[in-house]
Amino acid sequence: MVANARFWPSIAPLVAAQLQRWELHASEIPDPCLRALALQKLTEERFNSEVAATLATLAPREHRAQVVEAIVAYEVMYDYLDGLTEQPSADPMRNGHQLYRAFIDAVGLRFEPRGDYYRSHPQHEDSGYLEQLVGVVRRALAQLPAAAAVSEVSERAAARCAEAQIRAHAVPRVGTAQLEAWASREAAGTPLGWQEFLAGAASSVLAVHALIAAASDIRTTADEAARLDTMYLSICALSTMLDSLIDYEQDQEAGKAGYVRYYQDHDVLAKDLIRAARRAARHAALVHNGAHHMMTLVGVASYYASAPAANSEFARPVTRRVCSELQPLITPTLAVMRAWRAAKRLRHASSSSTRR
Repeated sequence: MVANARFWPSIAPLVAAQLQRWELHASEIPDPCLRALALQKLTEERFNSEVAATLATLAPREHRAQVVEAIVAYEVMYDYLDGLTEQPSADPMRNGHQLYRAFIDAVGLRFEPRGDYYRSHPQHEDSGYLEQLVGVVRRALAQLPAAAAVSEVSERAAARCAEAQIRAHAVPRVGTAQLEAWASREAAGTPLGWQEFLAGAASSVLAVHALIAAASDIRTTADEAARLDTMYLSICALSTMLDSLIDYEQDQEAGKAGYVRYYQDHDVLAKDLIRAARRAARHAALVHNGAHHMMTLVGVASYYASAPAANSEFARPVTRRVCSELQPLITPTLAVMRAWRAAKRLRHASSSSTRR
């Protein structure tokens, strides 16, 4: 309730202003392909920035503007890079690693930005759009009192997110063996299987958002940042796997393959999802503002479980087990999400009939 009361009057207007700022920058990109992609992502993925910025409700009032500025710019960058690395490339690994330098540079306050991000990409005339995103995140983050405490952990989270995205997007060109080998190496010594680690790494932009918010609290230590990152790796895994699960039938029709393809056994997928939820809930008890982060976990699960596709024959058995694991906290949130989706469908239907 407190977070909700803070979000609408103090956070939502800041998010809207930042998104408008980046829409203006994107509209000035000279290259038509890059401009179209940047504007498309800002339009279609706007919700990502709005949701990520809910973490800014944790920030003290005097630091909320910087936290929102950093989170929105970082999410805009993540969505833009995702689109860039989905495009065909003769050498997707080289191109991906060069582009995603920006993603790591943005939170790598211990070193200077490396730049030259488009070196291996066919288009590069963006009027400094990507470098501006990097600079805004760095400047906003550097103003937060615990920026130094979260810096190293943020770099690691950004690096694993970048590597997972690069390797996943390279699969059509170079196959899945490289992806499984990398995820297996990284998961060694952790309680996560390679599929779960891969899913968590791919969405670890959310972990970085949480670390940016934590940097606004002077009490945050490097150890606290590490605990927060561990918890969010499981939340991110849950998010990626649920997203792929409910999109499974749509992806099949479109000839696309999501993360669930790495599971041969539906029951193993369900068990990994439940373990991820349990692990995140357990770690929430060990971090500052644990109740808020627990609600982030519940919100992620509710968002996907409330989707109409969650009732498909493929998804329903798994989503029900995940929701059961998160009872009783998930019940009111699930109801709110279902009401929100219903209202959204009504608005869309009304808008469509008006246009006709």
